[in-house]
Parts: sequence; C-alpha cells; structure tokens
Amino acid sequence: MIEKIEQLISEIKELKASSAEELESLRLKYLSKKGAINDLMADFRNVPADQKREVGQKLNELKNMAQDKINALKEYFDAQKAEADKPDLTRTAYPVELGTRHPLTIVKNEIIEIFSRLGFVLADGPEVEDDWHVFSSMNFAEDHPARDMQDTFFVEAHPDIILRTHTSSVQSRVMEVSEPPIRIICPGRVYRNEAISYRAHCFFHQVEALYVDKHVSFADLKQVLLYFAQQMFGPDTKIRLRPSYFPFTEPSAEMDISCNICGGKGCPFCKGTGWVEILGCGMVDPNVLELNGINSKEYSGFALGMGIERITNLKYQVKDLRMFSENDVRFLKEFEAAN
Repeated sequence: MIEKIEQLISEIKELKASSAEELESLRLKYLSKKGAINDLMADFRNVPADQKREVGQKLNELKNMAQDKINALKEYFDAQKAEADKPDLTRTAYPVELGTRHPLTIVKNEIIEIFSRLGFVLADGPEVEDDWHVFSSMNFAEDHPARDMQDTFFVEAHPDIILRTHTSSVQSRVMEVSEPPIRIICPGRVYRNEAISYRAHCFFHQVEALYVDKHVSFADLKQVLLYFAQQMFGPDTKIRLRPSYFPFTEPSAEMDISCNICGGKGCPFCKGTGWVEILGCGMVDPNVLELNGINSKEYSGFALGMGIERITNLKYQVKDLRMFSENDVRFLKEFEAAN
C-alpha cells in the first residue's frame, strides 16, 4: 500500500488543470467517495497491525496534499474569474449603443401586422427551390421568358434547382398540402439575375398574400387592397387598379396609390401623375388551383405581391436600393425612431 500512496503523492504534486471543469474532474478522481484516496482508506483495515502507524501517516499526508493542491488550483481559477469580472476603468463613460431594426424589417413587420388583422397567417418556404414550385405550379409556360438564364439563377449541376424568383413558391407548397380555406402571407428574400443599380438588385424582398375559399371575388380583393393601402400610407390614400398580366392570376391588375408625397397633386416622385405603382394582384388562375390539387369549380381565390424595398422607398423616400444591403451605420441610424 505504501507504494500506491507514494505513486499518488507523485501524481498529485504534478496536478494541473486548464479549466474549472477539468479541476472538478480531478477532485472527483482523488477526493470523492469513489475516488482513489477513499479506496485506499477502505483498504486500510487490511493493513497489518505493525504497519498501520506508518501507513496511516502516509494516508493523512496524501489526503492533505490532495486537498491543498485542489484548493490552490481553485483559488487560481477564482482569482481569474474575479479579474475578468472587474469593471474596465479605461472604458468610455458613454453607454454602449444598441442596434436598430433594419428599415426593410420595420416595413415587413408592419405589412405582416396589417394583414394579420384580416386573419392572414405567416407561411415560409426554402429560398433554394425546384422548377415545379417556382414556375410550373404557377402556370408558367415552358418557354416563358422568366425561365431564361437572364432572369433566374440556376444551379449548374442541377438544372431543375434554382434560387426562387418570387415567394409564390410558398403559396404552391401550402396549397398542395392544405385544404381551403387558405389565408396566408409569405414574406421572404428572392433572387433575379439583374444588374445592380440604384433601382435594381440581384436579390430583394417580397411579401405575397393568398386567400382561397368558396365564393372569393374580385370585390374581396379590392377591399383588402384598400384597407392595406390606408393602413400603411394613411386614411386619405386612394387606390386604382389597372389591367395587367401575370401567368398565375386571371384577371390580373397592378395597383397604384395616390402619391403619399404630394397627396395626388403631382410631383417629381410620381412623375407628375399623382399616382405610384406598389403591387400586382389578381384572381388565382383556375389552372394554378388545379395544378396544386384544389378543385377550381368549388374554390376561388385571390393573390397579391409587393416588393418590400418598393414600399420602404415610398414610406421613407430612400433613393438608392443599394443602401439597404450596404450596412452603412449612418443610414441605419436614421430609422432609430421607427423601431
């Protein structure tokens, strides 16, 4: 037993720990009830009587040495922690500035909140999508220009995998697994292969809404659009709808609002017309409903979509789209009051 004790004494003299967790493991190894020293204490009864005095002294020496070593290491780590917790007297007296929400996030949340009052719920989907959910399920013809490389980012190794060009793919994913009534709003980032300038970017953000149920009419769509415009831009805002074309809606329209800068009187921002375009909309094409497993003879619906950057430009008169992605702190600070 003397040899075992001497061996443990040598080990304990060399004990080192790089962290408080490692130190606790060493304490358990040597000093716990199931530790090495306690095992020797248990074997002490088997020591011959003429050796008990010597062995007992060595055991006490070992235990005290282990305890002192563990305590010394613990004091070292406690001192390190105390030093780290000390206030930095060289630090500036000014408080650390908190960040603010990005202007696109501010506007996105406001759009979501407006539509949530009408019963629309959030839906989300992947940004890396397949051709079916982005194009085919949305009634895009095989030769539609939007499928061209100039508009869409394709994954070279997988021609059917693309970066989504609109959040309509989320609508498709919801429709194929859900029974009407469906009332969703789909915000998200989208990608198009365009030259970056003050008025365009290769990625931007959209919010689309979809409502599918029995007896949904264009009058329902118009009322939702008017409510949204007046909640977002003020109660005096007027809207107008102009006929348009989208593969996934029929009839389709683009919506203008009375210019929120000049009040509809005409200014450089609205090019003197008094109107500003903000979104596209229409009744969901029956082909889209059928492609996504919904009976178009029983159900109808409407859809609408808008660019968040566009709405943010109208709301805050941001002239250059690139500012939204450059992370210039001076620009972001301008929106502190809007958070």
